[in-house]
Amino acid sequence: MPTLRARLSRIAPYFNGTGLGFGAAIFGSAIGAATEPLVPALMKPLLDKGFNAGALSLWLVPLLIIGLFALRGVAGFLAQYGLSWAANRGILQLRAAIFDRLTSHPSMMFTRHSASNLINTVVYETQGGASQLVYSLLSLVKDSLTCVALLVYLLWTNWELTLIVTVLFPAVSFVMRRLSKRLHLLTVQGQKATDELAYVVEENVLAWRIVRLHGAAPIENQRFKVNSERLRHLNLKQVTASATMTPITQLLTACAISAVIVAALWRSGTGDASVGSFVAFITAMGMLISPVKHLSEVAGPITRGFAAIERGLLLMDEAPAEQGGSYDPGRAEGRIELQEVSLNYRDDQARALNAVSLSVRPGESVALVGPSGSGKSTLVNLLPRFIEPSVGEVRLDGRPLREWNVSALRRQFALVSQDVVLFNDSVADNVSLGDAESSEATRERVLAALKGANLMDFVNGLPQGVDTKIGHNGSELSGGQRQRLAIARAIYKNSPILILDEATSALDSESERLVQAALETLMKGRTSLVIAHRLSTIERADRIIVLDAGRIIEQGTHAELLAHGGLYARLHSLQFRS
Repeated sequence: MPTLRARLSRIAPYFNGTGLGFGAAIFGSAIGAATEPLVPALMKPLLDKGFNAGALSLWLVPLLIIGLFALRGVAGFLAQYGLSWAANRGILQLRAAIFDRLTSHPSMMFTRHSASNLINTVVYETQGGASQLVYSLLSLVKDSLTCVALLVYLLWTNWELTLIVTVLFPAVSFVMRRLSKRLHLLTVQGQKATDELAYVVEENVLAWRIVRLHGAAPIENQRFKVNSERLRHLNLKQVTASATMTPITQLLTACAISAVIVAALWRSGTGDASVGSFVAFITAMGMLISPVKHLSEVAGPITRGFAAIERGLLLMDEAPAEQGGSYDPGRAEGRIELQEVSLNYRDDQARALNAVSLSVRPGESVALVGPSGSGKSTLVNLLPRFIEPSVGEVRLDGRPLREWNVSALRRQFALVSQDVVLFNDSVADNVSLGDAESSEATRERVLAALKGANLMDFVNGLPQGVDTKIGHNGSELSGGQRQRLAIARAIYKNSPILILDEATSALDSESERLVQAALETLMKGRTSLVIAHRLSTIERADRIIVLDAGRIIEQGTHAELLAHGGLYARLHSLQFRS
């Protein structure tokens, strides 16, 4: 397990600019700690002189007590507010950094982690972990300063008796160190168990229709209970490890105080100490119990806070941010080349693409067909660098993709997939996705895109027109409307290269005819890659590429491939068999 210093140095950059808040918190804590010994210090003159007539002013001690607690109150407020300001600013910067990396991570991260896992890490773990860690560290500083202040007072009052107290600290340190290691292990296990439980919920939310249709609710309920029980068991183990520190520390403290009291009473019998000195010393000893107790309990929150934050940092470290070059020509011509490209998702699986070489001319319409798993989607995902080839090179306009600026590269592509993703925002904002500019010209482009996708009649019937919100992932739209809205988004983007992955799959016959006509107009002068299982939609493509098991096995026009009598002809025959 890394040292505390190493872990703090890893987190510190995300709390840049929070020094003023932490400084105020430490200053307030230091003032509060410095006032602690003043309470027992007031006991000595009060007991030794206060009950002798005229020896002590009637109002002196009350005024000192009121002033002391007023000062402690101001110091406590300053510490609390300064820490809250610093903690929330640091959390904001940390969460923003994690989310920024999330939006630029290679696609493999999204196959390794469930959505619930990522949401839990970015939103809840970061917030809870950072808050818990910062407040626990402040408690550590505050209680440590309080212990130091009280020990200094005790040493000044009676250094011999104070030596008995110092035996307490190595013992407490040993207990905290041993139990902290176990607590860290249990915290990590608890995080994993929480993810597994959240994933069960996520799956059942997404597949609620299937669960009900197949009567799988009892099985899923049992699955949920098993994961819940495992999380409960781990939480109890964490509580046990954390709670064990307190009674052990209190027992050690009680032993030290008992020894001090015996020694003090023995000395008082010899007449070496006054009643006031004895009470002041015992009071300071009693006040020492609370910060020592807090120090014994702080290991748990600090461990859990570090574990939560480090989880987000590990997510950032899991894969490097996407690296690209500086090449940005503005608008590409649209010439695509694949040179002996192979790709393995995993070493123990067959290649998704195997030595594929392909050249697409600017403005050419190329259709990709083949059985499921033949490599069609993998091929087009290489172009915007959603995935990287294992072997070979992909070029755009003669430049390797790695030389392109990543943002400039992706500006060249518009994608319409069979899996349409929409945001819970207005129709207009979904169409102009990624365009921060809001103007009359933008609105005109949105309307033109909607018209081109045959959606104007639908939009005009909405309560607020293009400003109507469409619900979570377009839940208030039909499948055909969602697909056409994705097409409108592609029309709006006006990129030189189009990737159409079953772009008309969710449309009825009439809508398909209208949208297909719009797409044919849109595709003119643009390089188009079209994935389609319905071969009737690609008969007019300039060239059809047939893939099977990751290889290109045929290519040509529709007529040429039918005449060839190969895989394309067999697929065509199966679809149009009467």
